[in-house]
Amino acid sequence: MMNKEAIEYHIRGLIEAIGEDPEREGLKETPARVARMLEEVLEGTAYTNHQIAEMFGKTFDNDSSTDMDSAVVMKDITVFSYCEHHLALMYDMTVNVAYIPRGRVLGLSKIARICDMAAKRLQLQERLGRDIAEIISEAAGTPDVGVMIRGSHSCMTARGIRNASAKTVTGTFMGAFRDRTELKELVDFD
Repeated sequence: MMNKEAIEYHIRGLIEAIGEDPEREGLKETPARVARMLEEVLEGTAYTNHQIAEMFGKTFDNDSSTDMDSAVVMKDITVFSYCEHHLALMYDMTVNVAYIPRGRVLGLSKIARICDMAAKRLQLQERLGRDIAEIISEAAGTPDVGVMIRGSHSCMTARGIRNASAKTVTGTFMGAFRDRTELKELVDFD
């Protein structure tokens, strides 16, 4: 659980450390606002991958009567996160997810909710893909999951190299998605 009082205290100290006056009109309530914001945007920190899978694991019978593999694919799920290295915003992030149901399918909104909650942590994009894949695997009861993420990182675009057009693309492939090119192509960006 986040300690909002400690966050407020430290944000006030940060404001002072950068040479600003925390009593200035525009900054008086900033420590409390930042604490509320962090509680919201880092909500996923309070949960393990297993807990997120339980929260959003509502499934339905897969009425497929064949033995054929069929994949569920959801593309262009938007999320944002914060890089754990610089606490910098990772933005314009698009997540593509695919999985092969094994008797049960997830509600479609649950896929987007899983992506959103996993992103609400201090993250690395690579770990975010792995977290989403693990959660989908557990929630849907399948070992066959593919996740691709494309995003911009303000630690690359707003500081350091300042390359505003740089995008990072990561892929996480589990089960059948590891070896089958046609399955990897399902989650690729068009």
